[in-house]
Amino acid sequence: MDGTQSAPAKHSVQTASGRISYLEQGKGPVALFVHGVLLNGHLWRHQLVGLSDIRRCIAVDLLAHGATEIASGQDVSVTANAKMLKEFLDALDIDKVDLVGNDSGGGIAQIFAALYPARVRSLTLTDCDAHDNWPPEAFKPFLAMAAAGKLRETLDAMLSNKDLYRSEQALGPAYEHPERVSDETIETYLHPFVATEQRTHDLERFLAAFDNRHTLAIENRLKALTVPTLIAWGTDDVYFDTKWSRWLADNIPGTRARIELRGARIFFPEERPSEFNAELRAHWSAAQ
Repeated sequence: MDGTQSAPAKHSVQTASGRISYLEQGKGPVALFVHGVLLNGHLWRHQLVGLSDIRRCIAVDLLAHGATEIASGQDVSVTANAKMLKEFLDALDIDKVDLVGNDSGGGIAQIFAALYPARVRSLTLTDCDAHDNWPPEAFKPFLAMAAAGKLRETLDAMLSNKDLYRSEQALGPAYEHPERVSDETIETYLHPFVATEQRTHDLERFLAAFDNRHTLAIENRLKALTVPTLIAWGTDDVYFDTKWSRWLADNIPGTRARIELRGARIFFPEERPSEFNAELRAHWSAAQ
């Protein structure tokens, strides 16, 4: 069975960190999906549809992303996002989750699992920040552009010309097949960042807060984490080399499997849903 085919429902819930927007589909044990920078819960749409027969699938919009609403002074660092996830689960009265993270969302998932291991039934990490590789070298030009005050200009340019988003100079390298990314998906990802001046500024603050001290701070706890863990990695990722998948597997005692998706890039949950969903089913079944 491959889930139901209805669209995920969109909701929001108030927490101390803000009103958190999320997509939800399915019933049963909760699987919580955490996206990375410049995206939102839409990244996980194929997982929500394809796995809703066995899980209550929830994809949050992080602080400073998507439809999540925050105060102008809200901390938006990755550690603040990990703490927001706890508030979010508390607000929904959810005890444990199968946690899945990608990109900076994978770093946030590591922090959450290290700080709140009792809340994690299983952990899945896909291509993501780890150890002192935060931010990755290939992403630093984008951070420099944002620090120079050109973020709004760049976002507007990608929205007016979607081929720019798909180009080698922008988000193209994140995809195995950037030409297949629809205009609608690009709008869904980027438009929230330009909806108001504050939302653009919040993203600027999120980017400015990228610092490996957040992952280094929880490393000793990560090295004691016995939660059943799957490491799934695309071999052609320009941001996160497969060596980081090996580092995570070697340093998380609960790691049960490390797999490589040949030719895949960082956003493979969006591009290779059938392959990835099959791995999640097997992992969750073994972790029960």
